[in-house]
Amino acid sequence: MKYKQLGHTGLYVSELTLGTMTFDNEGGSYADLVGATGQELATRMVDLAIEAGVNIFDTANVYSSGVSEEMLGVALGDRRQDNLIATKLYNTMTTGPNDLGTSRLAIMREVEGSLKRLGTDYIDLYQVHNFDVTTPLEETLRALDDLVRQGKVRYIGLSNFAGWQIAKADGMARLLGTERFASAQSYYSLVGRELEREILPAAMDLGLGTFIWSPLASGFLSGKYTRDSEASGRRAAFDFPPVAKDQGYDIVDVLAAIAEEKNASVAQIALAWLLHKPGVTSVIVGARKEAQLVDNLGAADIVLSDEEMARLDEISALKHEYPGYLPIWRRGDTLFGQLHD
Repeated sequence: MKYKQLGHTGLYVSELTLGTMTFDNEGGSYADLVGATGQELATRMVDLAIEAGVNIFDTANVYSSGVSEEMLGVALGDRRQDNLIATKLYNTMTTGPNDLGTSRLAIMREVEGSLKRLGTDYIDLYQVHNFDVTTPLEETLRALDDLVRQGKVRYIGLSNFAGWQIAKADGMARLLGTERFASAQSYYSLVGRELEREILPAAMDLGLGTFIWSPLASGFLSGKYTRDSEASGRRAAFDFPPVAKDQGYDIVDVLAAIAEEKNASVAQIALAWLLHKPGVTSVIVGARKEAQLVDNLGAADIVLSDEEMARLDEISALKHEYPGYLPIWRRGDTLFGQLHD
């Protein structure tokens, strides 16, 4: 397992993060959507992750309506001091008019709830789950800064922000002199590379680390989905994130070919591609079954050649959009002519 510095901080995190969205009781709020591990399997997964060198675990207040945090706290037990906990706030678990978002009231309430459920007195990385369009950014930043000064939070992060929102948040924190966001958690996969347009460049330019969620596009890149076979699973009940299926199947074909050459799984190659990409700090892996997690953790040992990376880059390439195609045109590449064909 490799460890990378988290953005502009002195914190080092493993290149794989264990995601705990599947930590739930049978029949729980997330069980039908993403599966349910139960406490025994959740603890086993934490054990396996730690044995593999993972040192950071990602959850959220809303996952299983708080059960995920509770299970993670139990699973870590007396190993909490040696491992990092990342959780989130924004989404509501109730219906009150002040329950949603990142107001000072919501932040102060939700951090206390997360601390209690996790069984800890501090959170290593406290992340804003979405950009709150109704709360002044200054209010959110000052409240988060207070949590850092109180010792309840070590670092702060953001998730699912657009590029301009990341830039605004970082600029506002510098202006106010508050704690800056240390990381951005975003969706990124071979069938979802939109992050490369604005979000990843913003994070890299401003010195934010990145955590990648749904690196297998909710199982689409697991090897179970092909043109001839659409396996049952999470996507059957919840087809998200959206995937352009025709190109997606072409990508799976290339993944399968490389996986066969390397005696690896399709999922391992898809994860390894992300681990080789510039600007990626840590990739979040999660599973409903022990075998899935063991397979995913094996991606840390996969080395892709420049030629293999190029094959995957080419088959999954985004279509060029304004203003991205202007530098290509200025270089004299053929793209500009193709745009007019």
